[in-house]
Amino acid sequence: MIIKSLELENYRNYESLNLELGKGTNIFYGDNAQGKTNILESVYLACTTKSHKRSKDKEIVRFGLDESHIRLILEKNGIDYKIDMHIRKNKRKSVIVNGMPIKKASELLGIAKLIFFSPEDLNIIKNGPSERRRFVDIELCQLSKSYLNSLINYNKCIDQRNKLLKDISFGVYIGSDAFSAIDVWDEQLAAYGTAVISERIEFIKKLNEIINDINNSISERGEKLELKYEPSVTIENYAEKLKNSRSQDMKYFTTAVGPHHDDINFILNGIDLRKFGSQGQQRTASLSLKLSEIEIVKKIVNDDPVLLLDDVLSELDSHRQNCLLTHLGKVQTLISCTGLDEFIKNRMTIDKVFNVDHGKVSLNSIND
Repeated sequence: MIIKSLELENYRNYESLNLELGKGTNIFYGDNAQGKTNILESVYLACTTKSHKRSKDKEIVRFGLDESHIRLILEKNGIDYKIDMHIRKNKRKSVIVNGMPIKKASELLGIAKLIFFSPEDLNIIKNGPSERRRFVDIELCQLSKSYLNSLINYNKCIDQRNKLLKDISFGVYIGSDAFSAIDVWDEQLAAYGTAVISERIEFIKKLNEIINDINNSISERGEKLELKYEPSVTIENYAEKLKNSRSQDMKYFTTAVGPHHDDINFILNGIDLRKFGSQGQQRTASLSLKLSEIEIVKKIVNDDPVLLLDDVLSELDSHRQNCLLTHLGKVQTLISCTGLDEFIKNRMTIDKVFNVDHGKVSLNSIND
């Protein structure tokens, strides 16, 4: 899969932008706060309907205006897909694919496979569990429609169950009616929740088949890295734990158990990296995790993902830079950086170089 072109209109600091992208490495360089990340964000948004920064639509529209557009053409298995996204400040965004409006984000997620890598991802191990769950959810939602469906319905059930718990506290439901109503949502939660857990288990299993070799190629120390899935409940005891936590849930209007409380642990030679790993070990493991994503996408969908690197190289030492660049291979990559360092010029095959300056993008000669 490759992205062929990108067009922006009134998107953040871009009044108008038209880009033809190379099939390999595309570099966007310039000073900070010029709009480099906005380009990568727009690609991610057009293919997933979500900003990697979790920005709201009204924050994306150019200041002082009411709407913006993203038009993106990607090629997959020899077929072109034209994605046209219309973003409004006060209305839901609309998306048209090859001239046909789509009603659900799930219809878009299966088309493109993207991996976004930002400096924040290097801290995924020491950050909170929500960041690690988000990593798993983002990847699995792109790879599995069944997972996406289960996760969407699971989150809806959580919202409805929590609302019900609050209604019960205010007397909307009383006596046996209250427990019957909770039973209905618990049954659905158990069904969707166990489906989520099951696919997460398989995903972590696939990561473990890849990540250790990649980690060793970076660290060169022969260490053993393993991911350990830490579910809040198991498939076997989920329904029972939901029932046992009901009194506590009614007290706090929340659901205390389920995959929305899951976590992933990183074990290096038997040591918990979250608690005892050095910053270098944590960053190496985080880098290995992102590189493993590339390999997983290739294996599952038999296609190359598009890699978006947002100013990551500046956060890595030269050895880890080399390892990252070596693993890119033939994957189409969009890189943002503040300067064209010599290591990039000498060690990478570059298709196109773009200078970004105050919302204006110019194509440079690679030899400049």
